[in-house]
Amino acid sequence: MDNQNLEQATLGAGCFWCVEAVFQQLKGVTSVVPGYAGGQVQNPTYKQVCSGKTGHAEVARITFNPDVISYKQLLTVFWHTHNPTTKNRQGADVGTQYRSVIFYHNQQQKKVAIRLLDETDNSNLWDDPIVTDIEALSNFSEAEDHHHNYYKSNPNAGYCSAVIAPKLRKLHNKFPDLLKKEMTE
Repeated sequence: MDNQNLEQATLGAGCFWCVEAVFQQLKGVTSVVPGYAGGQVQNPTYKQVCSGKTGHAEVARITFNPDVISYKQLLTVFWHTHNPTTKNRQGADVGTQYRSVIFYHNQQQKKVAIRLLDETDNSNLWDDPIVTDIEALSNFSEAEDHHHNYYKSNPNAGYCSAVIAPKLRKLHNKFPDLLKKEMTE
């Protein structure tokens, strides 16, 4: 990262196309890179990760300016834009690669993630207990090029219309103040 004021968060909330599309919309976010984290295989392919045998989760590495949007705000959006109460599953996507997970980059992020998980679990946001994993970031690798900007490149694809678009509507309705200006026009 060139700018020392920037930080990174790595989040898994099911398919990385969804996570990327949501977090690209937030002000203060300078980049969102889809990838894989937490597994045993170095530089896995999408096919390998989809097998469920590498231990990786599909994730997005979010680079953000904490002077514009905080890590806490990113996690608040995270809790609201996927279902963190289903183990190894988001909708029709099933397997450990689709688990709800926060990969923390430092001890401060770990503390914030644990505190917010507890606060969110004790709120009335979800009826069922949150099962999101909180793990130290390990073995991140960037996804293949055709996975980058997937929603922006394929907004009319079936998956985008059926799964991603509703998440974006929820984001726009719940967090209009966090959206980049061009997203609200």
